[in-house]
Amino acid sequence: MKNILVTGGTGFIGSHTCLALLEKGYCVYIIDSFENSSNKVVERIIQIYTSKKNSVNTNLQVFKGNLRDKDFIRDVFLKIKKNNQKIDGVIHFAGFKSVSESIINPLLYWRNNLIGTINLLEVMAEFNCNNLVFSSSASVYVPNEKYLLNESSKIGPTNPYGNTKHTIEIILKDLFKSSAKRWKLASLRYFNPIGAHSSGLLGEDPKDIPNNIFPLITNTALGIQKILKIYGNDWPTADGTTIRDYIHVMDLAEIHIKVLELLSKGNSQYLKLNIGTGLGTSVLELVKVFERVNNVKVPFVFEKRRIGDTPYVVADNSLLISKMNINTVRNIEDMCRDGWKWKKLNPDGY
Repeated sequence: MKNILVTGGTGFIGSHTCLALLEKGYCVYIIDSFENSSNKVVERIIQIYTSKKNSVNTNLQVFKGNLRDKDFIRDVFLKIKKNNQKIDGVIHFAGFKSVSESIINPLLYWRNNLIGTINLLEVMAEFNCNNLVFSSSASVYVPNEKYLLNESSKIGPTNPYGNTKHTIEIILKDLFKSSAKRWKLASLRYFNPIGAHSSGLLGEDPKDIPNNIFPLITNTALGIQKILKIYGNDWPTADGTTIRDYIHVMDLAEIHIKVLELLSKGNSQYLKLNIGTGLGTSVLELVKVFERVNNVKVPFVFEKRRIGDTPYVVADNSLLISKMNINTVRNIEDMCRDGWKWKKLNPDGY
């Protein structure tokens, strides 16, 4: 493979993946609406890449538009074809991702996430592009109290966002079964990506009030908010706080590329893979590690449990390790250190 299309390539995970693709020698084409990201992300990707390569040249091209516009997607493929190039594979990040927003406005999520994906798949078929890695989520699973979640665990999203991810997985499964063994597909079920690029130039930049724990921690450490609220200290865990599986965003980015490469070399298949470390870290542990490695204080208070929270969500990643021979290399200290560097250098985001 040579040319990779990345939808949502200026988002948190997408931007780190685009940089990793460039560093591996790929030509990268980004489709993004920039509804929840900044043009400055592209500048940062180029800045990091060219500084390492000591060159002003970069194989990166950006197309601004929305996947809900099928003609726009087709025009992107046509423009690339007119340059005597062909998209060899697609990494599909684009989509709305706020659980709380999806509950308030489910139709927005169904329209954006489903229609956009169907349009993308139809245009890919038109141009004989059959390699796809899809950004799914651990939110497709029914939460349990204490066991690792594996790819055979019970499916049962609890919110519209998770429902859209699960439905797209069903579409991919149906597509694979009905396509005369042409498609090479993978759904990567993320757990909790945190951290940032080690340069401090790329990181997570929520446009609204953050929902995820890590931006709340960094905001508190920086004094943007006075105190971190930890919801529940009476969960059935060792310290009473919820346990999650955190993965460094650069590990996640590199895993996308490895899975896409393995797909391209094999026969037609549809993979569903958990992407996590297999290690659980409680919220309180995460705060303490963050304080220790960065020599800062994160004042916190305990609040009542939130509706919908669960005590334990950790990946069984043995399939990723055994089937794909892929493992993560960065630990929780790296995540805290890199994430804090990003926030210190970019207190207002991009």
